[in-house]
Amino acid sequence: MERYVLLLKAPKGYNINPIKEEIEKLIQSKYPEVKAELHRCIGLTVDLVILHKDGIVLIKRRNEPYKGYWALPGGFVEYGERVEDAAIREAKEETGLDIELLDLIGVYSDPKRDPRGHTVTIAFLAKGKGKLKGGDDASEARAFTLDEVLKLKLAFDHERIIEDAFRVFR
Repeated sequence: MERYVLLLKAPKGYNINPIKEEIEKLIQSKYPEVKAELHRCIGLTVDLVILHKDGIVLIKRRNEPYKGYWALPGGFVEYGERVEDAAIREAKEETGLDIELLDLIGVYSDPKRDPRGHTVTIAFLAKGKGKLKGGDDASEARAFTLDEVLKLKLAFDHERIIEDAFRVFR
């Protein structure tokens, strides 16, 4: 059986039961061979600690949440995409860099790590090459020294990811 998701975005605490019942009735009456189930979703993302020219690459977020904050490059994994390929794609889109994935830093799954909802991220350590420039969701991209990074207020739990990267890979 193949699975498809109809994504409903509702305010926190919103009662979706009436919507759920209407969708289930519609599916049963028009498409009896299809079963409708509504489940809360977890988003899968990738984040990257990219080493480039003696620094760590950060992007300035163009959009909410954390608009204007510095963050690690990364984003959502697309359906049918390997997380490694998503990391390479997101790095190119947001920083203009080609990357070589060096290692896995960790998996971060705190349900409160992203104000948009529960996301799980897989964080990679990578080496970047090419010309650094902000793109896609990034209004700016820049390489910072570790000392500079540790003085910044970063988006999401990115400070923890960077600390973990340097604790493990020093």
